[in-house]
Amino acid sequence: MAYKSGAVGQAWQYDVPTAGSTHLPPDSGYGKALTNQGYGFEVAVADLIDNSIDAGADEVVVHFLRDAHRILTLLVIDNGRGMDDAGLDAAMTVGRRREYGEGALGMYGTGLKAASLSHASSLTVISRTKRSRAAGRQLTAEGIEDSFRCDMVEPRYAQEMVDRYDGVIEWQGTIVRWDKVRAFETVARGQSEAFLSKAISKLETHLGLYLHRFLRKGLKLDIAVWDVTDAGAGLGEEVDHIAVEPLDPFGYKVPGRKGYPRTFTAPIEGVGDVTLTAHVWPAKSKQAGFRQIGALAERQGFYFYRNDRLVQAGGWNDLRNPEGHLALARVEVELPASANSVFSLDVKKEGVTVTPAFTAGLDKAVDGHGVTFRQFEADAEATYRDGAKRSEIVRKPVTPPGKGLDPKIKRVIKEELTEKPGEAPIAFTWTALADDVFVALDRESNAVLLNKTYREDFNDGRRGGSNDAPVTKTLLYLLLEDCFGLGRWEKARQDRIDYWNTILLASVRVQRERRGRAEA
Repeated sequence: MAYKSGAVGQAWQYDVPTAGSTHLPPDSGYGKALTNQGYGFEVAVADLIDNSIDAGADEVVVHFLRDAHRILTLLVIDNGRGMDDAGLDAAMTVGRRREYGEGALGMYGTGLKAASLSHASSLTVISRTKRSRAAGRQLTAEGIEDSFRCDMVEPRYAQEMVDRYDGVIEWQGTIVRWDKVRAFETVARGQSEAFLSKAISKLETHLGLYLHRFLRKGLKLDIAVWDVTDAGAGLGEEVDHIAVEPLDPFGYKVPGRKGYPRTFTAPIEGVGDVTLTAHVWPAKSKQAGFRQIGALAERQGFYFYRNDRLVQAGGWNDLRNPEGHLALARVEVELPASANSVFSLDVKKEGVTVTPAFTAGLDKAVDGHGVTFRQFEADAEATYRDGAKRSEIVRKPVTPPGKGLDPKIKRVIKEELTEKPGEAPIAFTWTALADDVFVALDRESNAVLLNKTYREDFNDGRRGGSNDAPVTKTLLYLLLEDCFGLGRWEKARQDRIDYWNTILLASVRVQRERRGRAEA
């Protein structure tokens, strides 16, 4: 295409001149863009918990509700400062950006709406402060299309919800509720148990990783599943409860190489000196913080933190491509507190974009002894190659433990033993059994059945939760694991179960007698 250059009277203007202005409010069609921000399920829930942390919460519960046929609702409940009517209006206003204090996890003011409406057609927020009554707002896909209409929750219902969760919300707190969750509505009838098991496992890993510093500092974060009973009968029964544990990507017991971790200083143009802490994991580590946070090739590289919140877990950000022999190399980077043109965090807080100034600065990065960042890469590679030469005792793979065993125990089992691929986890269930049976196997459903008559004896006389009697269940798992996943059931195995029952029943009776004498 031809154009004229250097025409008389047409000198280049560095700024575009304007003549007046007009305000263009968003069209209701923006709602479709709001609900298609690319939030993964775990990422969206983590964004809600960021709001809880910003509100000063030290206790958060992620709550799945289901009935006999389907998964109904997801709720996130916290004991943070809460919001009054004006605060709720501000929080639910699409496109409104509030001011964030120093150290806040929120950035753009869109997370609550975008994260929620990416997965649910209805978002309800109910809250109360120490000085205001319970109040609520509801934002729906239909409401957004109707000129961003936001509905007010009936005050009586708002108070009922706060009262229902008074174990978390004593004087103040917030409930975020998702209804018509698209993923839940696609679960086939009878498959909700399998779907929830997988979804909760992924959610537990994601939250444990991205919020690991807050969990270490005392944040109590639980995931619970409740069965909803008939109308008017309350929430029903809790069927699963998991306390999320920190998954520290740098939580090795002994570093993989002497002299590590090392602290490097990288001069970044436009930012100044940026500190990088380089780690070399031990070769062949089985710890959860190394192996259970995703594919090793994806987890090598940079771990960016913003205000103690992990916002990128692995990746080399155009420095180099991931390579198998760098699987042990991980680098902590604290993002600068002040705004800059080098580091850019995406709205979902799971990835950082950098300019070439960052990689250029890495070429000049050194530690206090003159060791370069490139030497760190070479050390990590050498550690990997040395580890590959060492022989390793191969342990027999096992059928993984499942529902009913405490997640902390399941994590240690995963660290120590490899799992048989494609095997359904072994669940533990208290149920009615004959008086002469302490334990039975349901091999078709991969379940260990325990006689509920004796349940209180293993819970100090109290009614236990879904993950109760951890020592008993763990010992039974180790004894019975190889009885699952077999073809023909052998007589010798049945005989083993029979004499184990006889011995275990004798031990239960002794336990009961001793407890009776102690109470007397």
